[in-house]
Amino acid sequence: MKKQSVGNVQLAYIEEGQGETIVLLHGFCGSKDYWKELIPLLSKNFKVLAIDLRGHGDSEAGEASFEIEDLAKDVNDFLEQKSISSIHLIGHSMGGYVALAFAELFPSKLASYSLFHSTAYPDSDEAKHGRNKAIETIEKEGMASFIDGLIPKLFSDEFLERHPNVVENIKKIGYETSPAGAIYALKAMRNRPDRHSVVKNSHTPVLLIAGRNDKVISVERTLSVTASHVTTTILEHSGHMGMLEEPNQAAEIIHRFIQSHQ
Repeated sequence: MKKQSVGNVQLAYIEEGQGETIVLLHGFCGSKDYWKELIPLLSKNFKVLAIDLRGHGDSEAGEASFEIEDLAKDVNDFLEQKSISSIHLIGHSMGGYVALAFAELFPSKLASYSLFHSTAYPDSDEAKHGRNKAIETIEKEGMASFIDGLIPKLFSDEFLERHPNVVENIKKIGYETSPAGAIYALKAMRNRPDRHSVVKNSHTPVLLIAGRNDKVISVERTLSVTASHVTTTILEHSGHMGMLEEPNQAAEIIHRFIQSHQ
């Protein structure tokens, strides 16, 4: 693990491999360790950077609340400091929201980007209510109670039954999330805009990856744009965590997509 100062926070990251750069952004209450099965597969052909977003994993939360756009600016500052001018950006769930904001703010730095179990839609009124309830739970009961309720929803029923140890490890990652960072992130996700126009008007290739059994973001909400520059695919046996549920298939999809646009 390495650390890089970005603004007033330090971001933790993993760096492996050589070649064109892939940047991996994890989801809410996750960390760079969400990608531990995928990194060895992708780093055979690419340089892979997996970053802990603010308030997650080993990265600092900072002293003030942030928006999704601020997380995208963190990623840009990180890349500038490392003199990286072109990337393939892959965002899981909340990381996908960050990837979309990055695509809107810094399009010239993208060779491609991917939404992995994510969506260009904003939160519905029901989802915003859910964010507010989550904030209440964290404030009143703490992270452990919240994470215990959240994590099982991320996996397909079959995976839950067959791989309880993986589910427990993902819970442990969640437990270590900064409560302030989690609350800031919930507010940021609640406030994010619709970014369908970013995907539709993209001048770079876009990959949309959905999980057939995703209980958090449906296939329809992930694969919501059809266009010549958009590639869509479904992981047939995954819930919301395809990088762990079907890592070999996910790596092959990503590798094939990037190779086809080099």
